[in-house]
Amino acid sequence: MRTGAADMGTGPGTGIRRVEPDDEKAVEAAVRLLDEAFQEDPVSSWVFPDPAHRRETHRHLMRAFLEISLAEGRVDLAEDGTATALWVDVPAEPEEAEEDGPAQLRAAVDPGNERVELIGRLTAGVHPHGRAHTYLLLIAVAPDRQGRGVGAALVAPVLERCDREGLPAYLEASSARSSLLYERLGFAHLGEPLRLPGGPLMYPMWREPRG
Repeated sequence: MRTGAADMGTGPGTGIRRVEPDDEKAVEAAVRLLDEAFQEDPVSSWVFPDPAHRRETHRHLMRAFLEISLAEGRVDLAEDGTATALWVDVPAEPEEAEEDGPAQLRAAVDPGNERVELIGRLTAGVHPHGRAHTYLLLIAVAPDRQGRGVGAALVAPVLERCDREGLPAYLEASSARSSLLYERLGFAHLGEPLRLPGGPLMYPMWREPRG
């Protein structure tokens, strides 16, 4: 849905492992990291405006996103457990889903919260189609490691693969600040920002492959 809570400066190389669906320890580490990193994110705060409810329920949304990435793309985790990135492979013409994804997400995560469903519908409405691309669904860096280039090191191998294979990349930045950081990696704004009703802006961004 969006990216945030990540630093995109240059930094030292980071050992990276790909999370496998049956590696419950790595899955739990990634969910815990996502939950911690996005607790105060503007979009998460809009989806779960009550802080106590967010602390209780937010992790279920993060797990749902991670499971989507495991099924439809990949999940990368820094070897030291300080950062994780969720990618989804999007075909040029996605198959029509048999079931309503945003409604399923709401039912699984927080049935009484219409914003869980709404965030899915709104982001799907601005998501580009017509070209196969990789979608950076979420990236999170532990708060005490932000500003050290960990996020940039984590996404670099996938972006390098995009460049080799001529594959674009897409994301939704959850703040103006993070959108500036993604510009350093070659992303450019795609259309107008998405305004969540009564909430923050999200910034769709697209990266053409380099070289």
